[in-house]
Amino acid sequence: MKCIMGWALAVLAAVMMTGAARAQDRMIIRVGNLLTDAASQPSGPATIFVRDGKITEIRRGADMVTGSDANIVDLSDKTVMPGLIDLHVHLTGDPGGDYWKQATEPTDWGVVVGAKNARLTAKAGFTTVREAGSSQYSAFSLRRGTAEGVIPGPRIIAAGPALAIVGGHGDTTGFTEHVNELLASGYSCTGAVECAENVRRASRAGADIIKITATGGVLSQQGRGLEAHFTDAEMRSIADTAHSLGLKVMAHAHGARGIEAAARAGIDTIDHATFADDAALKVMKANGTVMVPTLMAFKGVSEGLGKGIYTPVVEAKIRETLGSVGKAVTAARNMGVPIGFGTDAGVFPHGRNAEELQLMVNAGLTAREALASATTIAADTLDMGNEIGRIAVGYSADLIAFDGNPLDDVRVLEKIDWVMVRGRIID
Repeated sequence: MKCIMGWALAVLAAVMMTGAARAQDRMIIRVGNLLTDAASQPSGPATIFVRDGKITEIRRGADMVTGSDANIVDLSDKTVMPGLIDLHVHLTGDPGGDYWKQATEPTDWGVVVGAKNARLTAKAGFTTVREAGSSQYSAFSLRRGTAEGVIPGPRIIAAGPALAIVGGHGDTTGFTEHVNELLASGYSCTGAVECAENVRRASRAGADIIKITATGGVLSQQGRGLEAHFTDAEMRSIADTAHSLGLKVMAHAHGARGIEAAARAGIDTIDHATFADDAALKVMKANGTVMVPTLMAFKGVSEGLGKGIYTPVVEAKIRETLGSVGKAVTAARNMGVPIGFGTDAGVFPHGRNAEELQLMVNAGLTAREALASATTIAADTLDMGNEIGRIAVGYSADLIAFDGNPLDDVRVLEKIDWVMVRGRIID
């Protein structure tokens, strides 16, 4: 046994050293057509120099670099742009499956599933993601694994378990009460004081962001509508406490009045925003609240209707939402509400994230606006606009390569040929 353990540790150390070494290698990347950010036009050939995971120099033109001991990557027949950012994913889960599996599968299994999905997500061109809810430590383990190069995947901004009301979306429901209590995450709360305490507990546990389920949800067994769950006082307490700790708050929210209440309370992003009306959008604009529409979530669940994947309670809620999908995005864009890119991957198969871009265009965004939502706007939403979302000196070497021009057709980003995250090539 000692021999086996020693061998396993040696392999793990070798993997970790390899990941670290690859991040520190000097690299020279020859680019056929460089798109530095969503506000620019493709500018033709260039050479990008990378060291220790950062972009150190950018030279325009097709001049060949010779006499260097750096690794040279030839992408001279490809367009290269910053890696994409998804503000709403669930790496530790896959679509479908019976809700009762929560009672039969250990939370550790989420790390195994998450490692698979982290690689799929990175290969799809997404170099940073916001993990929007998982078991207590599974997403935190993935966050460390991708950061240290132990597993291939994107940079992960992790929430951990969502804060929910007792018996609401995000709380454990669908079982007998004693089973619900055994499976509960421990982050459901009642009253402003208890909600503030749970924010502090989430921060102590390692959360990068606080996730709340501000309204009812579509895929939970709780079937009593999609409007506000938390009281105004509870949401203000959550937002104020999180902000005092330097953390932002993301809110799952469907119903208009729940969206309006969350934005007024100071919640930073409204995710889904399905039934947002003018009154809700005005509050969002006034408070600088970012909309994260997750249109792919609705496309994904609609593909599973009538196939026995969802319970009757869930199917009824899915059908309730489908007639409104995308309408709020059009209204938000016309009103000037900032729109960030998020998909809810995990509700549909991971790796299809880029399909969201065309859905956003269908909802009224230009290709450039859709591209900005997944790069510069998403980076600013994460307070990381000086690190990611652009190709510039000093920024993280998060790069993707593909054929075509996404400003002409965003669907070219549905087929990515090469990905680099933090200076590491994703094989």
